Amino acid sequence: MADLPKDLVEEVFSRLPVTSLRGARSTCKNWNTLTKDESFFKKHIAEQASTELTVVMVIEFRVYLMSLILHDRPSITCQGKLTSLDNSDRVDISLVYHCDGLLLCIAKDFASFVVWNPYMGQTLWLKPRSPHPRLDCKSSCRKILRFVDPLGNEFVEYEIYDLSSNSWRVLDVTSDWHIDFYARGVSLKGNTYWFSRERYPAKPAVGEPFKVADFLICFDFTTERFGPRLSLPFHTGFECTVSLSSVREDQLAVLLQVDYLLRMEIWVTTKIEPEEVSWNMLFLAVNMEPFLDFQFGMSQGSFFLDQEKRVVVVFDKDTDMRFTRNIAYVIGEGGYFRQVDLGESVEYHRPFGCSYVPSLAQIKQ
Repeated sequence: MADLPKDLVEEVFSRLPVTSLRGARSTCKNWNTLTKDESFFKKHIAEQASTELTVVMVIEFRVYLMSLILHDRPSITCQGKLTSLDNSDRVDISLVYHCDGLLLCIAKDFASFVVWNPYMGQTLWLKPRSPHPRLDCKSSCRKILRFVDPLGNEFVEYEIYDLSSNSWRVLDVTSDWHIDFYARGVSLKGNTYWFSRERYPAKPAVGEPFKVADFLICFDFTTERFGPRLSLPFHTGFECTVSLSSVREDQLAVLLQVDYLLRMEIWVTTKIEPEEVSWNMLFLAVNMEPFLDFQFGMSQGSFFLDQEKRVVVVFDKDTDMRFTRNIAYVIGEGGYFRQVDLGESVEYHRPFGCSYVPSLAQIKQ
């Protein structure tokens, strides 16, 4: 088998899921070298992208790579599961952040986290500087930003971990805005964005409604500073929820839900940088009342966007209020609505999913 022509081996391996390459690499040195070569990498990614989308999912505290096919009958199938350095199955993961082909997986007990490159089959376990529970995003595969939240609601300091130097340090930065404890940061082009609200809003005049400014906040990992407030194409009230997602790692998608209207809107950026943002016209607006009688739980849930097919996939629980199943809701224009059953739900936590783009980035051990 190891003597097969290189072109034939490349053709066969290019059709394998990302996680299946691990077995091929362990077979012989030639195959290991070939599957990590840049030319093969480009061919493999092109082959996979032409047939399906790859999504990272956290279900029942396990991390999976899933292939997602969006046709008249949508399907989601498992490609592989994250295992630890000792190949144990017992890896309880509560949160995952994706950036430049690397995943930051945060343990359920917040006592450790792992940086994982599924394509290269590399993992690196790390421990936080202190035991406080809030641990957030990474950027450019080289740095991790952590929000230290000992009081449970107010951030008092920010820490950054540098993978190249294997060290933590406290940042000398302050903020006058608030990010909800459950809000997920989204990494784009080496920076990370959050939906935020003003921390100290002005008291309204007598008879005036109470309003809190809302916006996006970006952390620039090059300058290691937070940028200015970035405008949103809407204004939210306390009856609204907002969630973020990435589109091809160069655009930001925002999902807005208005609870009392059971209305869902999707907006996508045309340009986004740490100090500037512009928005396209409304990508998708759906009245959810004919399909569901509840609002998606975006505080724990997530969504994935396919611009070409103009559909959104929202990962959540079932609708019978017992939350016994994990479901992917596929929603599009013209009343298009499908459900994909992701299996029985033992835990209350909602499934999480985000797009995944493979990378040859090396993780320094």
